[in-house]
Amino acid sequence: MKKLLKSREGSDVVTIVLADDHVLVRQGLRTLLESDPQFEVVGEAADGCEAMELVKRRKPTVLIADLMMPGLNGLEVTRKVSRLKSNTRVIVLSMYRDDAYVLEALRNGAAGYVTKESSGAELFQAIREILAGRCYLSPAISEASIETYYSKGTILQKADPPGPYDTLTARELKVLRLVVEGATHRDMSDRLRIGSRAVGVHRAALMRKLGLDTRRKLIRYALRRGVVLKRGVVLKRGPKVIRKKNKKSGARR
Repeated sequence: MKKLLKSREGSDVVTIVLADDHVLVRQGLRTLLESDPQFEVVGEAADGCEAMELVKRRKPTVLIADLMMPGLNGLEVTRKVSRLKSNTRVIVLSMYRDDAYVLEALRNGAAGYVTKESSGAELFQAIREILAGRCYLSPAISEASIETYYSKGTILQKADPPGPYDTLTARELKVLRLVVEGATHRDMSDRLRIGSRAVGVHRAALMRKLGLDTRRKLIRYALRRGVVLKRGVVLKRGPKVIRKKNKKSGARR
């Protein structure tokens, strides 16, 4: 069992790593958490890859990870942390209350899911609940939906055994996310700083591993796996652009 530090009052200190790509969010969380002497923030990460490095190096009691992050998103980080031989418990922090995201987070090993509209008191409660060995879900999340998942036996189980997705390399995962974002071949080449031919090789390899033969199927698969889109992303299909319709689009100019 992980050895905890002692606070000045003699109680165990809970070490925490924060992972969010917004500096102000991390600063706010640090200030909030360290207002309680029982909690100590031992590291901050601006993306999922950095979060994984911090977890491996600092071995925190708790990782609070944003759902949407560059590099690896919160769901992917949760999946990787759950595969480590550590006692780190993960709380996913998100602006989304969609049941699908909650389900995927729990499937990947998250001990808690807290929405960003929650109060500081709720975050403290979430941490204490998961440290007691229980699962915590924000009240805003649909209880009926969660009960349905429980009845199906689909959550709070151990992480699924490695599948095709887990065989993807770091570079293939980056290509997959760029495909979902609607990046062109040239965009991928520029952003990954590799040749166009290399992009094609990685894309072909990931599609072969996943058993998919079209871009549409690849996007659907990625969304199901939790390779989620950031808000405002525009998906492109050839020369056309698919945009989310605005309810006011019919207004006069």
